[in-house]
Amino acid sequence: MTSNSSFFGDLLGTIAERGRALLDRGSRINGATKAATLADRCEDLLSGRGEASGVALATDILGRYARMKTGERIAFFELLHESFGPDLARLERAIAAYAAEPTDAAVTELHAASEPRRQELFRRFNLAAGATLSLVRMREDLMDAMGRRRDLAPVDRDFGHLFSSWFNRGFLVLRRIDWSTPANVLEKIIRYEAVHEIKDWNDLRARVDSPDRRCYAFFHPALVDEPLIFVEVALVKEPSSAIAPILDQSRTLIDPGTATTAVFYSISNCQRGLAGVSFGHFLIKQVVEEISREIPSLSTFVTLSPVPTFRAWLDAERANESSALLNTADRERLNLLDSPDWAERVEARTELTPLICALAAHFFLVAKSAKGRPLDPVARFHLGNGARLERINAMGDLSPKGLAQAAGLMVNYRYVLSDIEKNHEAFAGKGEIVASPAVRKLLRSEPASRALVSTQ
Repeated sequence: MTSNSSFFGDLLGTIAERGRALLDRGSRINGATKAATLADRCEDLLSGRGEASGVALATDILGRYARMKTGERIAFFELLHESFGPDLARLERAIAAYAAEPTDAAVTELHAASEPRRQELFRRFNLAAGATLSLVRMREDLMDAMGRRRDLAPVDRDFGHLFSSWFNRGFLVLRRIDWSTPANVLEKIIRYEAVHEIKDWNDLRARVDSPDRRCYAFFHPALVDEPLIFVEVALVKEPSSAIAPILDQSRTLIDPGTATTAVFYSISNCQRGLAGVSFGHFLIKQVVEEISREIPSLSTFVTLSPVPTFRAWLDAERANESSALLNTADRERLNLLDSPDWAERVEARTELTPLICALAAHFFLVAKSAKGRPLDPVARFHLGNGARLERINAMGDLSPKGLAQAAGLMVNYRYVLSDIEKNHEAFAGKGEIVASPAVRKLLRSEPASRALVSTQ
């Protein structure tokens, strides 16, 4: 894969060099003494000049963009928004033609006219060598700008629309990450790990090179050494309820052939610029199929997932004096959370565990966003992928991060291949949260709430 990419990269580079020569020659003939503005260059690229000059123009524009400062990049995004939207005159003509005679040709022209010009511009940017990654990084810059410039959202939608096609599942390649993986990729695994920090190379080796551990990543042919998303898997004899034993480098290793359970304990998206492009569902399903072939003894596939919004929700409930969820006794017990060393004290953990479990059941099964969805993004991801909420683990992650985000809470989601489609439809179509009987039993008596919960 690398040699092929290098060949095509060299080929595109040669084409770009020839194109630059053509552009320079044209400038001399026209007597031009200054380079065209970036807007003019974009218009030239859209004008459909020859292939060689198109590659050169795309390379030149992306090179200019890479040298821009933050303010200049925002101005460029404004340009994309204001000057490279749909051709309104063409769109009006297409609408009139369709209204007069709704033929297939009229529909085709209406569709073409309604597409923002910047989408075709992005496609032509992608002529340049290495442009796909440059465009992903460009969208990251745009996402940063949108913190204060929501008016640029149409440009972001166009990036997302194209990326959903360019990074279609059919183009993705699953690769196992192990100690023989090139060092530059391993370094990125360390850098991109977003759930449980990889402290050093020894920590990484324990995760990817131990016989009872696996790591898999999706790659795209245009981003050869850039993982898109990766998952870390522990092979164990029963579902895990806490993360510390999984990450313990001094643990007793097991023969993978004796494992019955695969625990997906970390899933990290690597490219922020690909936000909104879903890889996780495909990754989990393919990894399940892959390790099932390798290790036939595996029969259970679960996650050990963080709950990054639980502590914020819990603190808001505590601050709400009129909350119907918490009684006086609950509030007194929850005061233990205010002690910085509560997680180190056995009596505090014992006191809090049943209450945390009951509140977590409410958090997952009852509490909803303004759009009627679960509050937790990890829950939305796994439930939307067809998993079942299997088990609540009150003291699953006692690391500083786990305590700050979730008061130590972790949960297991279970993937049963034969139930995935049914569970997904229940969640996506009806808003039902498929949960195990064990989780449902934790929910305090609230008849109206129980109707939202489906069990298997």
